Amino acid sequence: MAALDTKTAAAGIKVVPVAGISLGGCAEAIGTSRLGGSGTVAILGLALALFRGSEQNGYMSGSTERVLGYYSLEPGKEWRRLAELDTGPIEFELTTRLLARYVAPDSRVLDIGGGPGRYAIWLAERRLRVTLADIVPALLAEAGRRIEEAGVQVDAIVEADVCDLSRWATGFFDAVLCLGPFYHLPERERREQAARELARVVRSGGVLFAAFMPRLGFLRRSIAVPDEWVHLRDPEFVRSVLDDGAFLNDSPGRFDAGYGALPEEIVPFFDAVGFEAAQLLAAESFAPAVSEELASMARDDPEAFAAALDILETTAAESSILGAANHLLYIGRRS
Repeated sequence: MAALDTKTAAAGIKVVPVAGISLGGCAEAIGTSRLGGSGTVAILGLALALFRGSEQNGYMSGSTERVLGYYSLEPGKEWRRLAELDTGPIEFELTTRLLARYVAPDSRVLDIGGGPGRYAIWLAERRLRVTLADIVPALLAEAGRRIEEAGVQVDAIVEADVCDLSRWATGFFDAVLCLGPFYHLPERERREQAARELARVVRSGGVLFAAFMPRLGFLRRSIAVPDEWVHLRDPEFVRSVLDDGAFLNDSPGRFDAGYGALPEEIVPFFDAVGFEAAQLLAAESFAPAVSEELASMARDDPEAFAAALDILETTAAESSILGAANHLLYIGRRS
């Protein structure tokens, strides 16, 4: 078994090797084992142990604790969102079309913040070498079950924070998906650290997919969710969202510790750490405005729905819709 990295050792974790599975913490060892079935369970056990150790040793921020609380309540929700709820299926369809276009066959891919594993499974079904990472143990457990049910193999399932990817060597991945962590980084210094880490672990010429939630989306959700209406009467809350993008939600069980981006800041943000922008687009295009109609169309006229998807893909980068999108997707290449 490969030597443990310093953070693993500092956490006081004793790792027991499992036959046929490398559980090494050093970057060079990650990705050498194809996991499925009992292998998935074994690596997941290590991930949960590492999380507990890092928690005890103070590697988490206050916003991270709030995020853990939210996603641990209902770990299957994100899986369902991308398949059943509102415009989630549109987001998934358009994003996977772009993944197919930009990620080369046989690539080694990091899905950081990959949650229950829907994108990781899609990638693994296409025989890409996928490492799924998240900070939420409940989501990793959900991912382990889903991956086993799907009958696919991934290289690893590990607990990791996007702000600290030190377990992986510089340039280790051909592509990185970061489709969630920036939703929950209200602290500027942590956003910048995350960007530096993403730039470090993807090779020169490799591709980054990074998702953001636009600032106006948080105010829209406060209008849409009745138990959050109280926030609209709080000028400090509204100012915090509009001026800083900080969405700190005291409504029990609701989305919390959010960061809302301005579309115009995203490309320069990644330029600063060595990426060259390929696209910035609304992940659902203008679908949120016609979500009910699209759901009916998908059921009643599949041919028209397929044509609508093509239109949504074609218009997703239209600048007039970016600020009011549900999610923004940045695609960039490492210089």
